[in-house]
Amino acid sequence: MGAAPDGNAAGRGPSAAPSPRPLGQILPAPAEARPGGAPYSITANTRIRVEDDSREAREVGDYLAGVLRPSTGYALPVTGRGGDGIRLRLDPDSGSGAEGYTLKSSPGAVTITARGPAGLFHGVQTLRQLLPADVEKNSRQEGPWKVAGGTVEDSPRYAYRSAMLDVSRHFFSVAEVKRYIDQLALYKMNKLHLHLSDDQGWRIAIDSWPRLATYGGQTEVGGGAGGYYTKSDYKEIVRYASSRYLEVVPEIDMPGHTNAALASYAELNCDGVAPPLYTGTAVGFSSLCAPKAVTYDFVDDVVRELAALTPGKYLHIGGDEAHSTSHADYVTFMDKAQAIVGKYGKTVIGWHQLTGATPVKGAVAQYWGYDRTGAAERKQVADAAVNGTKLVLSPADRSYLDMKYDKDTKLGLAWAGYVSVQRSYDWNPAAYLDGAPEGSILGVEAPLWSETLTNSDEIEQMAFPRLPGVAELGWSPAATHDWDAYKVRLGEQGPRFSALGINYYRAPQVPWAAE
Repeated sequence: MGAAPDGNAAGRGPSAAPSPRPLGQILPAPAEARPGGAPYSITANTRIRVEDDSREAREVGDYLAGVLRPSTGYALPVTGRGGDGIRLRLDPDSGSGAEGYTLKSSPGAVTITARGPAGLFHGVQTLRQLLPADVEKNSRQEGPWKVAGGTVEDSPRYAYRSAMLDVSRHFFSVAEVKRYIDQLALYKMNKLHLHLSDDQGWRIAIDSWPRLATYGGQTEVGGGAGGYYTKSDYKEIVRYASSRYLEVVPEIDMPGHTNAALASYAELNCDGVAPPLYTGTAVGFSSLCAPKAVTYDFVDDVVRELAALTPGKYLHIGGDEAHSTSHADYVTFMDKAQAIVGKYGKTVIGWHQLTGATPVKGAVAQYWGYDRTGAAERKQVADAAVNGTKLVLSPADRSYLDMKYDKDTKLGLAWAGYVSVQRSYDWNPAAYLDGAPEGSILGVEAPLWSETLTNSDEIEQMAFPRLPGVAELGWSPAATHDWDAYKVRLGEQGPRFSALGINYYRAPQVPWAAE
């Protein structure tokens, strides 16, 4: 698959420049790509021209320059003056929506036009992928840096395109989270769901309950040192994600998955006795004490402080695998927790077990079932969707990135089965959950649980190459969905993964391009 798609590779002499990448040969697939005309070449004379006074647009221009300068060796000044070059234009009358864009390439200029800065940023990711993979390297490369001529018109299928990182089972540093954010941004994801608490560790400082972090955050699966984010750390993650047009969705999992909190404060336990810290991988054994008033003081304080740190719309309250909470207590707890989230101005998200209680108006349920999930549970979620609850789909046997690829995969788990690259990609969110109205689907998420993962290399081995497929399900029109075409486009990403230092799995289903 190292040959160019136009089939001319064999006829080129050794000194001939390669053809530019075809406009549609990117991930996620664009809504429309119309090739035509000669390519644009980035040269030493190229300027990045931001055609209005928007601070956000200027920041997108600076970001693009930061990507291109190391590999091209060009100065690429970012300027407001008109003329040829790479032009970034905000047009409030653009019909591309809040995140869409139009990219036009001709010998004189590449122009990216969007209604808002998020669209410009997504257009820049398309421009990156239209350039040779070497553009991603941090040292000067040979080029040439050509962008195929023509027009791309593009906008997302779904407004919610998310990836989750579990920082509780194993703790990941701010730098490791930022690295993942940059990888999500390349594939036009717009949400980062951070799983901040679980049985094995509490990862966010809460001033009113300080032992949550200082005691509850001091271990992880296997007994390692753990860690937690100070409020300054968390704000930096939020700021960095925002600069890449990702919204952080924080999760405090309740009433189950709470051993780290229960170990930190004895009064949160029904019997008043704090359990020991936990470093295993079992689930379903812990529960906040729903009858106690102090439980809701705790929830109020945590939600209040976390909401104040989080500019985004959503706050995730978990709700899954509460096997040690009676159904009556679960309903009581979730009713009160949802009210507290609303009190502090956030929209509730919960795992789909929330639909077994009473989702508040506007609440979002995140479906993580799989093929063996019972029909009654699926119907419960679909009925909630009929009644107005929005859904984010993250089926465990499709989009859980921690599931093993096959029997030989060393990392990950297999309780939902093996999830090959094809299986992860080859499903339709609109038709996945029988009985759920198509309009109830807010989007998709690719969760990555970290029982077996300890660093960025291991994150990347499980996320890549499956993450781009989930990103495409969230962004691209349903009409573009085709495994045989997708696997070729995915294979062409291999050299880009390598240039970025991504430790990806070379899945045998994919015809990887030569590097």
